[in-house]
Amino acid sequence: MSNLHFKFLSLGYKFRDLRSRETILKEVNIKPGDHVLDFGCGPGSYILPVAKMVGESGKVYALDIQPMAIESVRKIIKRESLQNVESILSGHKTGLPDESVDVVLLYDTFHSFCDPDPILQELHRVLTPEGILSFSDHHLTGDEIISEITQKKMFDLKQKGDKTYSFKKVK
Repeated sequence: MSNLHFKFLSLGYKFRDLRSRETILKEVNIKPGDHVLDFGCGPGSYILPVAKMVGESGKVYALDIQPMAIESVRKIIKRESLQNVESILSGHKTGLPDESVDVVLLYDTFHSFCDPDPILQELHRVLTPEGILSFSDHHLTGDEIISEITQKKMFDLKQKGDKTYSFKKVK
């Protein structure tokens, strides 16, 4: 994605984010002490609310392939003095240990993946056995979402919320 395209998307996110991110995140049941990966974090719309939800004992990893997105996240980290947030510039390799993440947020990015299989494999690898993949993508129908995420037998649908789909890791 070009820098210009990213800036345009970021402007759109500012309007989208006038609605509370907490409303969406309530469906995920993030708890203090959780480790959360915001995969495809974009300009960091979820970083601050998630950092508050996981508290000092938790950790937030914000991953994006776009350097401008990571720079935006780093500005949030600095401005808010967040000690529990780490940014990761990567296409899909997180660099995180196996089974180290309690919740993955995969919001409004899946439709843009050319090859989602390596990404889903990486998310499966880093999720704890009881971990949750929280998914939302307004470019896909509910049936498409369920089919795309469950077809490789790595994830099963746990719950459909008003704004998100929660998938559990298949062992």
